[in-house]
Amino acid sequence: MAGHTLISNTEAWQDLKAHVEDIKKTHLRDFLSDTERSKSMIVEYDGLILDYSRQRATLGTLNKLSKLAETAHLKEKIDNMYNGEHINKTENRSVLHVALRAPRDAVLKSDGKNIVPDVWGVLDKISDFSEKVRSGSWLGATGKALKDVIAIGIGGSYLGPLFVHTALQTDPEGVEAASDRQLRFLANVDPIDVAKSIKGLNPETALVVVVSKTFTTAETMLNARTLREWISSALGSESVAKHMVAVSTNLTLVEKFGIDPNNAFAFWDWVGGRYSVCSAVGVLPLSLQYGFPIVEKFLKGAWSIDQHFHSAPFESNLPVLLGLLSVWNVSFFGYPARAILPYSQALENMESNGKGVSIDGEPLPFDAGEIDFGEPGTNGQHSFYQLIHQKGVVAAGVGMAVVDMSRNQETMVLFAVRQRFTFFLLSMMLVVARLFALHAA
Repeated sequence: MAGHTLISNTEAWQDLKAHVEDIKKTHLRDFLSDTERSKSMIVEYDGLILDYSRQRATLGTLNKLSKLAETAHLKEKIDNMYNGEHINKTENRSVLHVALRAPRDAVLKSDGKNIVPDVWGVLDKISDFSEKVRSGSWLGATGKALKDVIAIGIGGSYLGPLFVHTALQTDPEGVEAASDRQLRFLANVDPIDVAKSIKGLNPETALVVVVSKTFTTAETMLNARTLREWISSALGSESVAKHMVAVSTNLTLVEKFGIDPNNAFAFWDWVGGRYSVCSAVGVLPLSLQYGFPIVEKFLKGAWSIDQHFHSAPFESNLPVLLGLLSVWNVSFFGYPARAILPYSQALENMESNGKGVSIDGEPLPFDAGEIDFGEPGTNGQHSFYQLIHQKGVVAAGVGMAVVDMSRNQETMVLFAVRQRFTFFLLSMMLVVARLFALHAA
C-alpha cells in the first residue's frame, strides 16, 4: 500500500460490518411501521426531495455511515476539490467541474489561478455564436439558416448533453425556444447510426459540432470525417468552415481538418469527461437548440446543488446521503446493482459509475460501485421487474417521481395523484420482492 490505510481496515468499517448483521434480522416492513423513522428519512433541498425510508437502514445506520465518512476524511476531500488541489491522482490534475457553472464573481483556483474568468470567456463566446446562428445572422454556405445541429462525440462528450436535451424536449420553455430546430447526437461508428443521424436533413441547413478535446478520438474523428464528406459532396469543400465547428483545445488539428479555429470552443484538463456537460461539450449544442438563457438556468441549478454539497452537514446533504447509502448497499449488503426507476420519461437516460481500486490504484478487497440499470418505471413493469420479483435478483432501488407542471391545473392534479400512487405502489412491490428474494436466498 502506497501511503493510505484501506477504509475496510478501520474501526468504523468493522462497526458497520457487525451492524449489518443486526439489520438483516429486521424486515423492511417493520422499519416502515416506525413513523418517526420514516419522517426523519425525508430530506429536501431547493425543491428536490430525497426519501430514503425504504432503505434497509436505521438512524443508527446513518450515524455509523457518517462516522465512516469522517474516518475517510470526506469533508476534507470535498474541500480539497473546491480548493483546486490535485485530487485526480492518476493524471495529477485538479477536478473543478464546479467552476463550469460558477457565477462570474466566484473565485475557484487551479494551480493558483482563478479559472472562472476563463470559463465565462468561453460561455460568452457560446452565447454570442449560438445567438448568431439562431437569429439567422450566421448562415450556411448557400445563404440558408442553420436549424439542424448534429453533435458528434462519445462517452462523456455525448451522454451528458443527451440527458439534458431529453429533459428539455418536454419543458414548455424549451419546446418554445427549440421551435423548428433539431438537435441530434452521433456517437456510434456503426453506419446505421450515422445514417439515422442525418436522415431527412439537408446539408444546407445543417451545423455539425465535433467534440474532442485532443481532436484525435478515433470514433469521433471517423464520424466527423464521414459528415465532412456528406457536407463537402453536396456543397463543396470550402463550405466546411460554415457548417462545422469544434469543441477542442487542439487548434492545429481543428484547422487542418477544415474548421476555422475561431469557431473552436475550449475546455480544460481539469474537466473530467463524465462531468463535462456544463462545459462547451454540452453548453454549445444545447445553446444552439434552446438558446443560452435556458442553458444558463441549468448551470445555475447545478451551481445551487454544488453549494449544497460543499456546505450542508452530512445528515442533510443529498449527494452525500446518496453516496453513503450506495456504500451501505454495495459494500455491506452486497447488492451488485441499483435499479433507477424514474416515473418521468424525460429522465430515461443513465450511466454507471464506479471503481474497483483504491486511490492508490490497489485492488479493493470489498465490493465498490454498483451497476446502474433501469428505465422509466411504467415501462420497467413490463420487462425486468418480473426478473426482480421472480428470480431473486436483488437491487438497491431508487425511484423518482416528477409532477408535470406544464399541464393545466385539473390535468396536473389527476396526473400527480396517479403518478404518486403508482410510484408508491411500485416502491412497495419492490420492497416485497426484495424480502422474498432475501428469504429465498
